[in-house]
Amino acid sequence: MPRPTVSIIIPVLNEASGIVQALERLRDFRAQGAEIIVVDGGSSDDTAQSALPLADCVTSAARGRGGQMNVGATKACGDILLFLHADTQLPPSALNVIVAAIASGSCWGRFDVRIDGPIHGLAMVALMMNLRSRLTGIATGDQAIFVTREAFQACGGFPAIPLMEDIVLSGSLRQVARPACLREKVTTSGRRWEKHGLLRTVLMMWWLRLRFHFGASPDDLAREYGYAALEN
Repeated sequence: MPRPTVSIIIPVLNEASGIVQALERLRDFRAQGAEIIVVDGGSSDDTAQSALPLADCVTSAARGRGGQMNVGATKACGDILLFLHADTQLPPSALNVIVAAIASGSCWGRFDVRIDGPIHGLAMVALMMNLRSRLTGIATGDQAIFVTREAFQACGGFPAIPLMEDIVLSGSLRQVARPACLREKVTTSGRRWEKHGLLRTVLMMWWLRLRFHFGASPDDLAREYGYAALEN
């Protein structure tokens, strides 16, 4: 049986300063057969143009990670869809461990995460994120969610909401199966915690998730989070 193929889908917005470096880190995966798809959400800089030489497909969509990733999924040819933030770096073994997880019977999963940054306490934040995800079966976008094409289509893809799209997708997929919680770590940027402060960011995200759980409007939560200034 042929080895399953992987499409790496990256939603971007105004990432010109780092998109070339991010895509260059994926060269080895591309050489191994992974497809690289970049979905621009209306950048006002040269993000899309900078990505063109280093991706298999650069396309555009209305701003919003969920919608951008859904568009990327429609362009993808891979058997497995891997959704990757532009500021998150995959471990060298990523393709092999994903394919192994799917071959073992999982239809979706995510990586453990480490957070890169100078702020003290980021390692504890990452530890708690990984533990919470392992206990609840819910994954965040920072953990590089992967899913078979069939499972993604069956659950309807990402919801058309401006925030918490990863939480909703995880909840839908969890109804089908528990995720493969890979202990290999992706490395994500700590810029969000640096910008707002570690404690404030943690408390804000917990508060937003709690309110979302009890039915608060994602649009209202996104405005409170500062959606107009959000970066992918």
